Amino acid sequence: MAAAFEFTCGYNDSGGIVATMVFTGALEPRKALMLAAFFEFIGALFLGTAVAETFTQGIVKVVDLDILVVWSALTSALSWNILAGYRGIPSSSTHAIIGGLMGAVLISIGHEAVIWIKIIEVFLILILSPILGVVFGFSLTKLTNKLFGSFSPKSVRSIFLKSQIVSSAALSLSHGTNDAQKTMGIITLALIILHSQYPETMSPFYDGGAGFSVPFWVKMVCASAISLGVLTGGARIMKTLGGGIYKVRSVHGFSAQTSSAGIIYLSAILGFPVSTTQVVSSSIVGAGTAERANAVRWNVVRNIIATWLITVPSTIIIGGVIYLILDAVRG
Repeated sequence: MAAAFEFTCGYNDSGGIVATMVFTGALEPRKALMLAAFFEFIGALFLGTAVAETFTQGIVKVVDLDILVVWSALTSALSWNILAGYRGIPSSSTHAIIGGLMGAVLISIGHEAVIWIKIIEVFLILILSPILGVVFGFSLTKLTNKLFGSFSPKSVRSIFLKSQIVSSAALSLSHGTNDAQKTMGIITLALIILHSQYPETMSPFYDGGAGFSVPFWVKMVCASAISLGVLTGGARIMKTLGGGIYKVRSVHGFSAQTSSAGIIYLSAILGFPVSTTQVVSSSIVGAGTAERANAVRWNVVRNIIATWLITVPSTIIIGGVIYLILDAVRG
């Protein structure tokens, strides 16, 4: 279930990662997705586990947690990702998994099992990150226009088409480490719960030693799942972010990808999960606004924001309902 969820994270977010590169002509879709999938795998496998630790130990109290909580959270988030991907709406898998986990915990144990101060911190970062995306996307586009204003349009396009390949690789690295770690944390949470109940049975999979650690096999599973998801590609979301908001040019793509990569990787280092979809979408909006605000299709932006706002409350409800159903079936 966790691998399936991580696959959908890669599938849905791949559109945002390569959209601008594809629509500006920097790379054709298949090559763009292969490039992104490779760097996603590297980022997921080698660039830390601070976000995973937040999901395992920072959001909820592990003591007395039921394994059905993990099942409910994953089922809720996976269902939401599939719906968003089918509809072609850039949705946040981070919001979805946090909401599903909170809903299941609130129903199974109660509010005392939620670490509210950390939840508040996480949501403040989730709110701040798209704002930074707009600001950085806007500022970087203005800066590049100023620096390259004397160049011919053909030269500018050539420079930034090549630069987009580098910025897309950087974005894929940052996305891989941030988004794969959410699922690493959820799997490790499940291992901790099960190890406390069945230590001998679980010892080949998780040693339960002192301190926080993500088993290497968990990293491999998550890195592989997100890479396969990216490689498969979310064409509908790619269309929304590549041309649905406004007509993206190479300078916009470079600015949006570079801004997004910096924000996402910094958040990963600090252990805060962020929504790649939010950051990329807002960076694209910032880059487009720097060029001409009335070129942005604000009705598309409003639809994306509306989806972000309803994701957490919806998945909280879904996670809680799924827990009740699973608990009733278990008897």
